[in-house]
Amino acid sequence: MGISLKPSSLKRYSDIAGLLLKYGGSDLVRRAGLEDAVAPGHPAGGEDLAKAESLADDLERMGPTFIKLGQVLSTRNDLLPPEYLDALSRLQDRVAPFPFEQVEVTIREELGVRLSKAFAEFDTTPIASASLGQVHRAVMHDGRTVAVKVQRPGIRRHVEEDLDALEDIASFLDAHTRAGRAYSFGDTLNEFRKSMFRELDYRQEASNLVTIGQNLAEFERIVIPAPVNDYTSDRVLTMDFVRGRKINALSPLSRLEIDGSAIAQELFKAYLKQMLVDGFFHADPHPGNVFLTADHKLALLDLGMTATLTPSLQEDLLRLVLAIAEGRTEDAVNVVMKIGTALPGNDEHKLSTALSELITQYRGQKLAQVQIGRRLMEVGGISVDACFRLPPEMTMLGRALINLDLVGRTLDPEFDPNEAIRENAADIMQQRLKKSTTPGSIFSNVLEAKDFALKMPGQLNRILENVAGNRVEVKVHAFDEDRLMSGIHKVANRITVGLVMSALIVGAALLMRVQTSFTILGYPGIAMIFFTMAAVGGFGLVVAILRDD
Repeated sequence: MGISLKPSSLKRYSDIAGLLLKYGGSDLVRRAGLEDAVAPGHPAGGEDLAKAESLADDLERMGPTFIKLGQVLSTRNDLLPPEYLDALSRLQDRVAPFPFEQVEVTIREELGVRLSKAFAEFDTTPIASASLGQVHRAVMHDGRTVAVKVQRPGIRRHVEEDLDALEDIASFLDAHTRAGRAYSFGDTLNEFRKSMFRELDYRQEASNLVTIGQNLAEFERIVIPAPVNDYTSDRVLTMDFVRGRKINALSPLSRLEIDGSAIAQELFKAYLKQMLVDGFFHADPHPGNVFLTADHKLALLDLGMTATLTPSLQEDLLRLVLAIAEGRTEDAVNVVMKIGTALPGNDEHKLSTALSELITQYRGQKLAQVQIGRRLMEVGGISVDACFRLPPEMTMLGRALINLDLVGRTLDPEFDPNEAIRENAADIMQQRLKKSTTPGSIFSNVLEAKDFALKMPGQLNRILENVAGNRVEVKVHAFDEDRLMSGIHKVANRITVGLVMSALIVGAALLMRVQTSFTILGYPGIAMIFFTMAAVGGFGLVVAILRDD
């Protein structure tokens, strides 16, 4: 794919090249063919690498696409060191609000009615503002208080231009660099593109609210705001207004008024159910997205970033989490090797040794001091070092658990996530078994049992008749006999040739002492012929060995 010459693309090329030059070294920029795109004022080399926090600040300044890209990169421990993963995971998406006149225009275009017709009250000042949109408090005509999320004008076109520029660069890197061929930046960007457009589609977020709300309906202390479908479109999302405070804004006095331990336990159990039973979970439960309501419940907000786990991956991750929580190294290694992709140069012994050291390191600590999410991220780093690439869902799971650890300890400083996992493991398994026991699966098993019952008598009769008539044969294909015999013949032939050449050399040496009238170069002729035959045969044997073996 060629480099676009559109002004918007050139500006993005310049920004991206500046990042590569600042954080990756000038050699990386040259290999990517971007040195001509670097705008004046960018650093001239990568000798003084900036800190991870500086990279996060730069991505924030570059806008929503790069903020979200940084958040995605925070799950790629095969690409970035731990300090960068931590910095990027804390990226804040805060920008100045856009004018209220544009809010009115967007609502009128999306909902097909004027603002006054749709809402009885609508606050002109937003209660939250981000790069993709902003949120206003409003009251519907039936008296229901709602939060209205309105997408920033022109943001979709802006994101598309950024993604097009990134796609050009990713394609070039995949085709011309070793890192691109190893990590397939193009595939990563395709997944990122899908994630971005899902987040720009507010109908998708409304669907997430409904799905997760239904999945967590059994948890009395967890609140998921319900969307108002008639007032929701691609660019406008209307949902229940949640009155409360962010978890990270609670004062010590406020924490004394709540049962932090019980709330943290229920939150952790709710996420374990999402991850290991439902297979669909909110992937970004950081403290800023968790509110404590006036009646001491937890409200989960901003459900645009979600992840899906297949049933088989759910079971493997459950085994891995339990193995890590209980210090079972061998089980952890087996799961990592099963779910991971073995890359060239993979080292199973190195993986086992490093995991054993990691788990042993934590055995001397109190359980409450250990963060299970961080341990999952460390397992991912160890796997990369041993050339085993784990699925990205595991990294997202680890990142979500890290945020859950933080929320849990904010509510209850003595909260122990490992103990919560062990206490809920049996219940999680029961729910998984109950979920797998559906009418469809039961009917399928009944059909298989019926086929088995109908066919078994006839098959058993045939087996007994063959046994009684001595017609039972056992065939063992332990090796390929033809290839084995061919190899033995080749070895025998070469040994024979070697013996013949040895005999010729010995005979020639003995004939050297016999003087004859027939000479070659002054030496006995027959002896020289034998020497020549031995030399030609030896050369031919060496050539055959080098060519065939």
